[in-house]
This record gives sequence, structure tokens and C-alpha cells, in this order.
Amino acid sequence: MNVLLLGSGGREHALAWKIAASPLLTKLYASPGNPGIGRFAELVKLDIADHSTVAAFCQEKKIDLVVVGPEGPLVAGIADDLRAWGIRVFGPSRAAARLEGSKGFTKDLCAKFNIPTAAYGRFGDLAAAKAYVEKTGAPIVIKADGLAAGKGVTIAMTLEEALAALDACFDGAFGSAGAEVVVEEYLTGEEASFFCLCDGATALRFGTAQDHKRVGDGDTGPNTGGMGAYSPAPVMTPDMTERTMREIIEPTMRGMANLGAPFAGILFAGLMITDQGPKLIEYNTRFGDPECQVLMMRLKDDLLVLLNAAVDGQLAHMSARWSDDAALTVVMAARGYPGTPEKGSVIRGLDEAASDGAEIFHAGTAINGGALVANGGRVLNVTATGTTVGEAQKKAYAAIDRIDWPQGFCRHDIGWRAVDREQTGK
Repeated sequence: MNVLLLGSGGREHALAWKIAASPLLTKLYASPGNPGIGRFAELVKLDIADHSTVAAFCQEKKIDLVVVGPEGPLVAGIADDLRAWGIRVFGPSRAAARLEGSKGFTKDLCAKFNIPTAAYGRFGDLAAAKAYVEKTGAPIVIKADGLAAGKGVTIAMTLEEALAALDACFDGAFGSAGAEVVVEEYLTGEEASFFCLCDGATALRFGTAQDHKRVGDGDTGPNTGGMGAYSPAPVMTPDMTERTMREIIEPTMRGMANLGAPFAGILFAGLMITDQGPKLIEYNTRFGDPECQVLMMRLKDDLLVLLNAAVDGQLAHMSARWSDDAALTVVMAARGYPGTPEKGSVIRGLDEAASDGAEIFHAGTAINGGALVANGGRVLNVTATGTTVGEAQKKAYAAIDRIDWPQGFCRHDIGWRAVDREQTGK
């Protein structure tokens, strides 16, 4: 098979690494890719926003499957447009991608189909939103309705924070994504990421993970796109997994079909595990980043076989097998992230860092004058496996110690919840 992978981050590097291991693969192309992806794929420069250009490339290279990594192209309808050209695509339609593209749409879906989630209000008017917040009080959660690169959510612990977050949204801090806001009840519990591979009718369980959104140790500082993750998530017990499927995933699949937008692709449920059970925080309609990295490390099956089954509506006949080992990834970010990251600093020592079995997925790198340099906020995903999360954690941080990049930083406590559970037995 000839495969085209769209995207350039750590998620796409992990997907390229796993797809390249498939005996089904003839040739892998990636656009735009990154230097790490370039080890497995031929990198091509395509204007991904120009869907006809992507389609023409697919026809020229006889692409058998397009795998869409990031959410932006999916929300923009690239899957629909490529399918109209007769090209097979792994990823949801524009209508189905609204689950990620509009937080308000997802909240309304939850209300209509009785899916447990936080109480909420939707507002396109600043005054009405502020009145709701002042009536409800803090803590409270403010979300820009649209895509905001993971930065449109404010967990406001005070009324002043909440009102400032509303001002930021309506003042254009997140562009058109903040033209409407969702204001949510603040939920307490433990967060978890739950994944299903979907073909429009069947949802196949596809692993669990837990990520770390705050930039600093001890879950301090501003939210980021994710500073690390591990899999599996201990909080997702067999009972909690069954409840999530029954109470959240299955009614979502039925609801989307009922709305004429059956969901096919990866359904990524961000959950809060509360005293009452699982509640949906949000949906993403693509693999998480950095959750994808740890999932790919644990997946025992051929990813390309599973993606094809999802595209062809054959998941009812499939299963996914997972290693008993845990996987953990630590994000190394450029100084200045999650604000304005410093680009261009040279990174050395990756081969030595990977010498003891760690996988280093590139998230924001480039080649400049023959040297590997930082070219984004989140730059590297240093990933390892072990019989426990604690063992995987030690391996990942040992690999980080071998990387020569003074301008990079990371959190030093990724996996702390799971390691604490392992040490205390609770």
C-alpha cells in the first residue's frame, strides 16, 4: 500500500513509526513531516489547505490511504473532499469532526442523548456570559467554542479569572474560535483519555492514557498541549471502561448516526472520573498528542490493518491487542513555551539517548546547516516502556539526561499518579 500521512508533530512521527512496521506498506509519504518522520517516509511539500492539490498528489502517486493526523484539516473537511475524488481516508467527515470543532455542538449532543457531562451554558454575547458566570460563581471553566490549539480553555478558580477569560475570548485572543464560548461546571476527580477506533457503526476500544497539561512540576503553571503522558491509565478499571463505553461512547455513536453524521476515525474522549462515574469533558476527533506516542508503543497489532478496517467498515470483525508493559513519554519543550518559544537552538545526543531502547519522537524540529534544531514549542517526545509506569519513567528520564540541549526543558514528574499508586498499592 502507498500511504500519505498528513501532519508534522510527535503524534505523526509515532504514527509513521508504527505504519512503517507494517508488511502491507509499500511506500509512505508525509506532508509536511519533520526530520524524525523523514527516517520512515518521503517528505513532500503540499498545501494541506488546498484539498485539490492533495487529491492530485494522491492520484499521481497512487495513494491507497490518507491518514490525517491533526484536527484542523478534518474540521475543514479534507476527508469529505478527498473521498469525493475516490481517495480512501482515515478520519471523520466535516460534520462528524464537529465533535472537536465545536465544544457547544458536543455539549448539545450530550444533552440530547443523555451523555454524562458537566452542566453548561453556550454564549455568543459577552454580557450574557458574564451574567451566567456571576450567578454560578467559581471555580468554573471557560472554553472557546472552536479550535484554539489547546489553549482556549481556562480553569478559573476565582470569579475575576473567569471574567478575564471571557474578556479574552470576546476580545479575539483565540480568533474566531472564541466568538462563542461554553461555560462549564467545574468537575472534581481524575482525568483520563479514552480512545476508540470507529467505522461509523462500531467503536473498538483502543487504549487508555493519562496526560499532564500544566507546564510545571506538580501540575502548576498554564495549560499546554501536553507535557507528557503514560498508558494505560490505572483509573480506567474494567468497570470504568465498561461504563464509559455504555454511557458515553455508544450513545455518541448512535447520536451521530441519528444526526446523519456517523463517526469514523479515532474518537478520543477526555474524561473526568468523578464520584458518580465517568463524565465527558470533551471530544477530540484524532489521536491525542502526546497520548498517541504511548499508545503506539504498546499496540501489538499492525496499525495499518486496523486503519483499513475502520475505513472499510469492518471493525466488528477486529480486535486490538496491547502489551502488558506500560509506556511513558516526556515532552521536551523549547524555552519560552507555552508562550513564545525560542527557535533555532541546536539539539545533540539523540542517538546516544535512544541507545537503551527509548524512542524519541520529533514534535517540533528542523534541519538547519546540517544540525538538528528546535522549531516549535513542544520539540521532542522521549518515550520508553517498562513492566511498570515507574520503570518506564526511569528509562525515559535516563534518556533525557543523555540529550544535549541546554535551551530545552521538561517536567520531572510525568507519571506521578501512577507511580504513587504502584508504590502505595492504592
